[in-house]
Amino acid sequence: MERLIFTCEGRIGRLTLNRPDKYNAFDEEMVSELEALFARLMYNEEVGVLIIDGGEAKGFCAGLDMQGYGPAIFGMRPVDAYNAQARMSRLMLAMRRIPQPILCCVHGAAAGIGFSMVMASDIRILADNARFSAAYINIGLGGADMASSYFLPRLIGSGRANEYLLTGNWMSAEDAMSLGFASRLVTQEAMIPTATELATLMLSKNPLGIRMTKEAINANIDAGGLESCLQMEDRNQMLMAFAMHNPNQ
Repeated sequence: MERLIFTCEGRIGRLTLNRPDKYNAFDEEMVSELEALFARLMYNEEVGVLIIDGGEAKGFCAGLDMQGYGPAIFGMRPVDAYNAQARMSRLMLAMRRIPQPILCCVHGAAAGIGFSMVMASDIRILADNARFSAAYINIGLGGADMASSYFLPRLIGSGRANEYLLTGNWMSAEDAMSLGFASRLVTQEAMIPTATELATLMLSKNPLGIRMTKEAINANIDAGGLESCLQMEDRNQMLMAFAMHNPNQ
């Protein structure tokens, strides 16, 4: 991989975006590499938790590469442009589908699809200079893109989410914390150690229990009501109990 760096220490995987000269902006190669990596992680039991960070770039991710891939998409035939859009947006679905909890360490700017990657993660750890923008609307597109209209209202409520989606204004690290968007606000140097500490704690739990917890959270965000939520939890707990007491079956 050229656009990504993936390493694994024990059962902790670390994914670093690796286009520092382009502020980690997305091009087609990065999309392809992320598709391949998430496909590999889908049924990989050797990686229990995934940490994502922006590496040596000035910020986490500036969004779509508007000097290369963006103009190329706008110049494509409609069907090809639609496919390019769908491939990028489905990366957010892939992040929710893989069994590994994702801890995202954010420094500097996370804009556009970079913001969406942060939202698609399970836990957000911010440096004090982190900031976020649903920048889609700032380049003449709709403000609801790359799952932003799904994730952001669920994370901070529709009142403030609507403001950010409709204006493209920046959310500061302090605002992100006060709105409940992120879990931790630390120095940039402390992000990876903080994420590693949390990942290590998760890995001390039952691996199937961690996987089923992520699945239940995903399902119950959209549950039709309390009964549907309870049915999912009851099923998971009884399956886990049976697995613990009958390890050979």
